[in-house]
Amino acid sequence: MSSFDILKERGFISQCSNEEGLKNLLDKERVTFYIGFDPTASSLHVGNMVQLFAMAHLQRAGHKAIALLGGGTCRIGDPSGKTEMRKMLSIEIINANGEKLKKQISHFLDFSDDKGLLLDNASWLANLNYIDFLREIGRHFSVNRMLSFETYKMRLETGLSFIEFNYQILQSYDYLNLFREYGCRLQMGGDDQWGNIIAGIDLIRRIEGVEAFALTTPLITRADGQKMGKSEKGALYLDPKLVSPYEFYQYWINIPDADVEKFLKLFTFLSLSEIKKLAGLKDREINTAKEVLAFELTSTVHGKEEAESARSASRSVFSKKDSSNLSGIPYLELSRKELEAGINIVDIFLRSGLSESKSEARRLITQGGAYVNGVNTKEIDYILNGKSIEKGAILLRAGKKRYFHFIVD
Repeated sequence: MSSFDILKERGFISQCSNEEGLKNLLDKERVTFYIGFDPTASSLHVGNMVQLFAMAHLQRAGHKAIALLGGGTCRIGDPSGKTEMRKMLSIEIINANGEKLKKQISHFLDFSDDKGLLLDNASWLANLNYIDFLREIGRHFSVNRMLSFETYKMRLETGLSFIEFNYQILQSYDYLNLFREYGCRLQMGGDDQWGNIIAGIDLIRRIEGVEAFALTTPLITRADGQKMGKSEKGALYLDPKLVSPYEFYQYWINIPDADVEKFLKLFTFLSLSEIKKLAGLKDREINTAKEVLAFELTSTVHGKEEAESARSASRSVFSKKDSSNLSGIPYLELSRKELEAGINIVDIFLRSGLSESKSEARRLITQGGAYVNGVNTKEIDYILNGKSIEKGAILLRAGKKRYFHFIVD
């Protein structure tokens, strides 16, 4: 199967500027391609994984990947998909975010032996001469055409700043620069980047007289209508300090049955034949496929050791026979002396983070969603004490899926 067909079969392709031309290019040559990641936050999230896995599949097929940090473009802010102007970040924060993103991207791509490059567009954008840039690059852009893209149409209703209007030109220049320096012929991104990428291939055609290619991935949603990557606590980040490996694992173990095949194709490197077998499991056996998905994906993002720990902890808390392994579940330490004095159940759920306020904790308890060591507790006056300790810990559960435990010293 060709590398283009791999992407198509797995569900990575939404739009392509020239499908037949790109397929032929990928079949005949080792193609250099890129995707940009603006360091607007300290962590990537699940939505970014679509692009990262697409890059990884192309790289594994023998093509050269360029992961481009937007240390320069991030200073302006991409208006794509936004209803208002992004918050301007300091250069220090942008650089700090970029260092964290580099580590996360490296979990997906191999940058050794000329297999790929990890670059930052600040190295060529930050010191541009504005007048020369306008003469060489800006003259190739039609304001009327830029305003025809949906991104700018949407923003005109709420207000589009001049600085944001430059973003498409800078991203197009990135593509031109990568073509000139590394022979890059393909830019990929999410569907919201289509206009920016198309502008880039047009710029390369006008200046260099060469056809470059655009390919976008679709917005991924869950079968139950929930936005993919949104947990009860918010965005599902790849940083283990923001979302623990156990919480990350639990998200995937609890996806709707209808999403199993789609997510196995998108977010694992398992063969399509193996995925077909797993997706064909029925009723309770489909949980085996979900466990494979959760383990494979957690291994890629957090490493095999963390994945094994999360799997072991998940099996433990859902097993009536063995609840001894809580190592992968988020925890805090609790002094025996404080516990012996007595701690109200509302306070303990608030401290765990399973509830964000006392009123939320009270609702959870009175509505039957609070469990202490597996026992449902509906009394908001319930007091935990030394007798609440089981095997040196106290295990809390909120609803059906969220766990936390306190280790008692």
